[in-house]
Amino acid sequence: MPAKDAAWYESQYRNRLAVPDHPRIFAQWEAASEAARRTPGFRADLRYGAHDMQTLDLYPAQGECRAALLFLHGGYWMALDKREHGFAALELTRHGVTVLVANYALCPAVTIEEIVRQVLEAGAWLYRNAPELGVPRGKLCISGHSAGGHLTAMALAAHWPQFASDLPAGLFSAGLSISGVYDLRELVNVPSVNANVRLNRATARRVSPMFAAPATDAPLYLAVGGDELPPFRRQQEQFGREWKRVVAENAVLVGENHYSILLQLLDPASRLFRSAARMMRLA
Repeated sequence: MPAKDAAWYESQYRNRLAVPDHPRIFAQWEAASEAARRTPGFRADLRYGAHDMQTLDLYPAQGECRAALLFLHGGYWMALDKREHGFAALELTRHGVTVLVANYALCPAVTIEEIVRQVLEAGAWLYRNAPELGVPRGKLCISGHSAGGHLTAMALAAHWPQFASDLPAGLFSAGLSISGVYDLRELVNVPSVNANVRLNRATARRVSPMFAAPATDAPLYLAVGGDELPPFRRQQEQFGREWKRVVAENAVLVGENHYSILLQLLDPASRLFRSAARMMRLA
């Protein structure tokens, strides 16, 4: 078998190359995000931390709030923005969910470890401000896509009372990780990614939820597209085994790629939307 060189690793992890029509999908994201920003009560750029990038957009539940969802965008920890992911809130707000779509500082300006810390600050902010937001503290959930899926898992591995003494161990009642990366060690070999995230095998292992453990019994829902690149499908399968104690669903969505999978959040009849609804106990 030939040696795996940089070009091979690039072919395994470069999602935009694998999905030639990604600009069309991104345009759908943006159109739906623009519609979501017309949600009554929408508020942009609420600050949850000291860094300029630590802001989130609030999409209030329409009617009685039944749950809250903190959503984290992807982009290999070095790209994309909350503004183009507001679409994740469009249908959920109509089902009684207050959605908060967060930004975080990006590599190479910060490390992935720092991004994880910022996500914990976002969770702490949500818990502390839940009464003011009209959100039930017992139904705070977290979700994310790609790098955001990784960050979702890291949040469920967090020991919250060690982060801040006023926080409960079970700050998040459940999580949904979509197309996540759970073992970051292979990314050391992907030049286009590691030039920015600057990992070595030791630091990559330290920020890999594959080698952590769930801190509570909060259920974790996993979803990946059936047409995604092999490492994403392989990593979800392996991670599901490692975290089987808390995995409620381990779904492969047939016909979906790394980007189209998120469009299912716009369709209440879709498998991904129904998983999100089950996670937040809406059904």
